[in-house]
Amino acid sequence: MENRDAASDFLRSRRGRITPEQVGLPVYGRRQVSGLRRGEVAALAGVSVEYYTRLERGNLHGVSDSVLDALARALRLDATERMYLYDLARAAGPAPRARAGRLKVRPSVARIVEGMPGMAAYVMNNRLDMLVANPLGRALYAEMYAEPAYRANVARFGFLHPAARRFFTDWDLMARFAVGALRVEAGRNPYDRELSNLIGELSTRSDDFRVRWGAHDVHVFRESTKRLNHPVVGDLELDQETMLLPDDSGLLLCVYSAPAGSVTEDSLKLLASWSATGEPIERPVPRQLG
Repeated sequence: MENRDAASDFLRSRRGRITPEQVGLPVYGRRQVSGLRRGEVAALAGVSVEYYTRLERGNLHGVSDSVLDALARALRLDATERMYLYDLARAAGPAPRARAGRLKVRPSVARIVEGMPGMAAYVMNNRLDMLVANPLGRALYAEMYAEPAYRANVARFGFLHPAARRFFTDWDLMARFAVGALRVEAGRNPYDRELSNLIGELSTRSDDFRVRWGAHDVHVFRESTKRLNHPVVGDLELDQETMLLPDDSGLLLCVYSAPAGSVTEDSLKLLASWSATGEPIERPVPRQLG
């Protein structure tokens, strides 16, 4: 992936969403741009127009933290967007030496995942690959695991599998955060070939992904509730916890659980039974979630 293009497109997209009125600038006559002009961003950031033009052309190599901070304030970036801008600047230098092989889940972490039979748990990398999942986690995403072509990747499943819009009750939310998370990772590791291949595949095969990718929005996982419609047990409303593993791998431990006595807890027990036997099960009389 080309870091200069990503940096240029990101800065232009953020400039285009801010109006002069939002930053207290006067407006005279008819404007040719919907957002701020380059000169206006330069003035707000305290840099020359020529220097900002260089930055917006994607040349972030060697830019100081103080200038990045000034740009973030001028463009009203939120915390995730600010982090993304810093990642783009850090990645603007020479290409780093390629990583040796794929990241592996430590055996101790895999044992933790397997040791939570009543909860769906898995370890995911920044490309949204599920690297390790316990039986209930695999049963929860049974449709994804049933198709080897999706390679246990949540984004590939979410945008390409015909059942995804039924499975993810809040499909738009899933799509927003999946694209935003991949955009964050692309800023951090623009030379990750597997990531580039994934983004290229999704952009080619999914119009929804391509449009969302072009918006240059960035997000991190913060949602605490996951609503799913499983083909075997129906509607689920799960509490989600996502924890960054305490090392430099960037791997995430994700756990889905349900309150004791809830409809979803009963459904998870049925799902665990189904995953153990593979046999059809009878659903209980439906009760209202909540």
